[in-house]
Amino acid sequence: MDKAGGGNMKNAIIFDLDGTLWDSSEEVIFAWNHILNKYTDGKIQIDIKFMQSLMGKTMKEIKCLIFKDYPQLNADLIYDECMKYENEYLRKNGAKLYPSLKETLSVLANNYALSIVSNCQCGYIEAFLEYYKLNHLFADTECYGNTLKEKSENIKAVINRNNYQEYYYVGDTLGDYNSATEANVPFIHAKYGFGNVPQAKYSISEISELIPLMEKLK
Repeated sequence: MDKAGGGNMKNAIIFDLDGTLWDSSEEVIFAWNHILNKYTDGKIQIDIKFMQSLMGKTMKEIKCLIFKDYPQLNADLIYDECMKYENEYLRKNGAKLYPSLKETLSVLANNYALSIVSNCQCGYIEAFLEYYKLNHLFADTECYGNTLKEKSENIKAVINRNNYQEYYYVGDTLGDYNSATEANVPFIHAKYGFGNVPQAKYSISEISELIPLMEKLK
């Protein structure tokens, strides 16, 4: 990845991906069901309610939830193929960006190093960045698929290796809030996403509100 967008900036905004920068629920459901049909003849199907309940969970947790009633299946094989096909599908088709995302990120990148930390598989963040040609706006990314570590650890790793001095984490779920809190990073709740976080000190109702909020937090 081209580590542009950060430069020597030491003030950073670290983003979650699903429910914060885009909503890929429908596309992921299509990709997963395509592979699940191949192996289970329709016995296992994913719907939107179940998909959104998985947001913020690690790959290991998701795999256990999907296959918990089917111990006879080779869960590792099927799940790995789901992830591979999902990445390919998103790289070709994209998903649903939240309104004003590109414009907002472009403004923020002038004053902050932007990063992404997600619980996703390897290649998922890259599919997002490549389809929408956003690589130049982000200084760094990290995910569970690369490190097999909790999100809080990955947040700290991104901060430490870039020597960020001031930083915020933007996410949409209680799990995001807990991870940021464990990493001792101030949290901004993306209320337009998938989760309720009433204890969040800062919140935005749409991504564009992040620009004036960051001005207030200077």
